[in-house]
Amino acid sequence: MVVVYKISDNTKDKMIEYYEDKKREKTPPYAVFQAEEAGTIITLYESGKVMFQGISADIDANMWRDMEAHLNNGKMPEEKKKKEKEKKDEKELFEERKKYYYINSIGSDEVGTGDFFGPVVVTASYVSKDNIPFLEELGVRDSKKLTDQKILEVVPKIIKKIPYETVIYTNTDYNNHPEYNMNKVKAILHNKAILGLMKKNNFNYDKVVIDQFCYPRNYFGYLKESSNVFRKIDFTTKAEDKCLSVACGSLISRYVFIKEMDKISKMLGAPVPKGAGIKVDEFGKEIVKKYGKDILKKTAKLNFKNTDKILKDWFFKSVFYNYLILSVIRFSPFNLFRSKCFNSTRNITNHKYRIIK
Repeated sequence: MVVVYKISDNTKDKMIEYYEDKKREKTPPYAVFQAEEAGTIITLYESGKVMFQGISADIDANMWRDMEAHLNNGKMPEEKKKKEKEKKDEKELFEERKKYYYINSIGSDEVGTGDFFGPVVVTASYVSKDNIPFLEELGVRDSKKLTDQKILEVVPKIIKKIPYETVIYTNTDYNNHPEYNMNKVKAILHNKAILGLMKKNNFNYDKVVIDQFCYPRNYFGYLKESSNVFRKIDFTTKAEDKCLSVACGSLISRYVFIKEMDKISKMLGAPVPKGAGIKVDEFGKEIVKKYGKDILKKTAKLNFKNTDKILKDWFFKSVFYNYLILSVIRFSPFNLFRSKCFNSTRNITNHKYRIIK
């Protein structure tokens, strides 16, 4: 049994003092102290971690956990740091929310940028102060916690009341511009969605907010070739937690993305996995085997690393398969017989030719 956790300096000192007579002369790399007691090896590392190894490791580990808690007012160092960070994050979020939450705002967010299959979807939405209670009742404030099923239930209610503009960047569009990196794609789509929404009405907004994915100067640099660029934007991280219009944009984009993935699944005859992991690679290999490699241009983002993994496997299997087929044809009984007959005829002809000559 092995138990590892981090301890404070004062617990470390107590531990070294306690195991002093059980101390080992030699210690492993990066360890400052090692001792053995009743079949349990205790190792202290420079990082502040302690490792208990042995049959009764859990007993010794629990004893020192209690000591750690006692010396640190009932809390482990990791727990204290986590609590402090949570408090700090909550305070910062509260301050940010005061700027973005209870206002009339236009917010934009994207979905699909981390998925190998499916399009990139961006939605800009307008939320007035009057609509805040309605959206909170639907659970939009905690948009990240909503499941796909919940999104399919909630978003149709949102789009009946909240003005929005959605831009879908299909896989074909995406693959036709391999020179664009993902941030440039996002910048173009955000700008298009915001301008498209503003054309629908003369909205009374206080701020236009985007979930920050790059520095503002880079964002506008990506748009230098665009003839019409909206510039009065607030860029902030974790924007969907702070601004309801961004949260609405995120939910509507997720809703549209789910619908688009359903279309691709129907076309391929199987549910398409999200993300860019091993399951995606396996699924990609299956559809390439079934439909050919060109199917990826219509359904996936070809500049992802998944493409190499999928096509590498397909290439080697294709080469091996073709080699196997050619070998079977070449060494089949019929071909061996035909080859033998041909060689015999050639020998007879050569023989006759020599006699005549």
